[in-house]
Amino acid sequence: MTMSDFDDDTLLGDSPEFNSIIRSARIIAATDVSVLVLGESGTGKELLAKELHRSSPRRNAPFIAINCAALPEQLVESELFGHRKGAFTGAVEHQPGRIRTAEGGTLFLDEVGELPLTIQAKLLRFLESGECQSVGETAPHKINVRVIAATNRDLYTQVQKGLFREDLYYRLNVVPLELPPLRQRHGDVALLLEQLTARLAARYALEAPRYSSKALTRLEGYAWPGNIRELRNFCERMVVLLSGRTVELENLPQEIIRQPVAASSGPFTLPDSGISLDELEQEMIRQALERTRGNRSRAARLLGLSRDTLLYRIKKHALA
Repeated sequence: MTMSDFDDDTLLGDSPEFNSIIRSARIIAATDVSVLVLGESGTGKELLAKELHRSSPRRNAPFIAINCAALPEQLVESELFGHRKGAFTGAVEHQPGRIRTAEGGTLFLDEVGELPLTIQAKLLRFLESGECQSVGETAPHKINVRVIAATNRDLYTQVQKGLFREDLYYRLNVVPLELPPLRQRHGDVALLLEQLTARLAARYALEAPRYSSKALTRLEGYAWPGNIRELRNFCERMVVLLSGRTVELENLPQEIIRQPVAASSGPFTLPDSGISLDELEQEMIRQALERTRGNRSRAARLLGLSRDTLLYRIKKHALA
């Protein structure tokens, strides 16, 4: 089953890890609560933010996306909050800023961890009061927007290093949604290969290629460090170069062909005396929580689990 309510290509999926996030997103979309979308690069954070907007009461108002990492440092404040004509050298006309442009809708702050500390303070004030003051203006304006932020960084560690404001972190992190990397979405690679290949073939008016069993096995075992973005680019390449043909193992990119195949014996050896799976699971969870200083999202990543699954197992074993 696919999640048709979330209909963008890269939000297709049927794994428990993916469906857990989608279920949470459907609940959150109906509210105005601040959301922090977490996940590695290429997991689809902006697409999830767009779907939160489309499924919300604000769907008919603007969705304004800002890549904080791409904003010139000297112009960050002006880009976000706007400026009056003559406020500084080069300010030849009034600019409302991205925040005002999102009035009534959703403001998406991608790579929010890249914002300078001075701008973080002004952003915190806006989040707490709803007031936006342009550079050169003497009075603020009330703005009604919902804020969704995203990062592929560990903001908690950034806070500990003094690189991100603690008060802003907690203000943004009201509801965290962590998109799992593709390597943890068990069974989704084959589904995404089929769906993305078909859709890209239709876009280019080409016949979709097929994947041999050996190629498919290797693709399903690949780690996909670039996540969905890398998989989509791979599908697009196959559609263009091998339209209507069968993709064999030798047709795959070298980084996929060269990836070592995991030994079938696995990383653990069962002792002759046997083990207690419950005790082993409890110990692994304890170690993951200790290593991450109680950060459950990071602990879940270490264990290859979704955050919801980890929370269930913590409760199951009374480890809270």
